[in-house]
Amino acid sequence: MKTTNRRNFLAASAAAAAVALPVKAQTAGAPAKRVIYRNGKKPVKTPRMNSTVAYGNLIFISGVGYHEQGDIKVHTKGVLDSIKAQLERAGSSMSKVLKCNVYLSDLKDYDAMNEVYDGSFGDEPPARTTIAAAGIPGDSLIEIDVIACI
Repeated sequence: MKTTNRRNFLAASAAAAAVALPVKAQTAGAPAKRVIYRNGKKPVKTPRMNSTVAYGNLIFISGVGYHEQGDIKVHTKGVLDSIKAQLERAGSSMSKVLKCNVYLSDLKDYDAMNEVYDGSFGDEPPARTTIAAAGIPGDSLIEIDVIACI
């Protein structure tokens, strides 16, 4: 197969770029992972997971359940109140939530959950997925995780 001038040029350009642009392990000004601990300090033992992690201008809050007595409305309010507090500790708010995942222990609770959920995130609610999930830890009727901006 005959090599053309164009192929030679492209191969030489790619080789020159590889030499001229070394890969850096960390780019200056790149976002860093920041963990926000509930009590303000890192636990002595490495936790299984962190409940609130920031990266750049994003905040990730892992699944929050409610572990007290009550119906789905009580559980939903408790979960949303907890998420609101975690967001505010991280410098964000409910109105800055971009994505929300809702896990219900029973899909029959969908309408009652929405009665409490509606309006919790302001005039422009986040994207949301809702599913029924068996076995939510701690006998919670609902678990919610969110991604927000700071």
